Amino acid sequence: MGVPNRQLNLFQDDLNPDRDGGFQRMFVSKQIFLTRGVGKHKEKLSSFEMALRNADIAHFNLVRVSSIFPPKCKLVNKREGLRHIHPGEVVFCVLSQNATNEPHRLIAASLGIAIPSNPKHYGFLSEHHSFGQKEGVAGDYAEDLAASMLATILGVDFDPDVSYNEKKELWRISGQIVKTTNATQSAIGDKDGLWTTVIAGAILLP
Repeated sequence: MGVPNRQLNLFQDDLNPDRDGGFQRMFVSKQIFLTRGVGKHKEKLSSFEMALRNADIAHFNLVRVSSIFPPKCKLVNKREGLRHIHPGEVVFCVLSQNATNEPHRLIAASLGIAIPSNPKHYGFLSEHHSFGQKEGVAGDYAEDLAASMLATILGVDFDPDVSYNEKKELWRISGQIVKTTNATQSAIGDKDGLWTTVIAGAILLP
């Protein structure tokens, strides 16, 4: 049985070669925004949904990707970023999450970003989740991870065992890393044993 013409045309559209002779590729993100959230519920999955709602990203079809900050990409605030995507849309994200149903247990989810000074070069995003770490400590750790990965490909020499503040000063002097930041959400496990979920995410926009 043959493929209906309309369906065949859809397949052909997907496979149209680009001007370089290859097939059309997925978009390279031009903007990224950070978000974070926390949710509680008796069901673990529902607590994750509550965290997504708290982060204002529950109404998208999220697809997790790995951790490259694209060349020439801009970091924008959440309000600006949300203007460009719509409910039900397939949205790519780098997402860190953590959860517990242990009362009073401290959890954190963090996303770090390191952006190179050369806009033609790519940067890094890093995911980190932890137990027992305060929000500031978890955020610094995620930021350190991203910056360290970027430093290694830029050829910036550093001692991985020195403090994050010492490494930041070295990277500032090198002039090759222009910005590091993080989005971090911490929470304490619900006293009655409800599932508590925390998330931190970077949303990639076309």
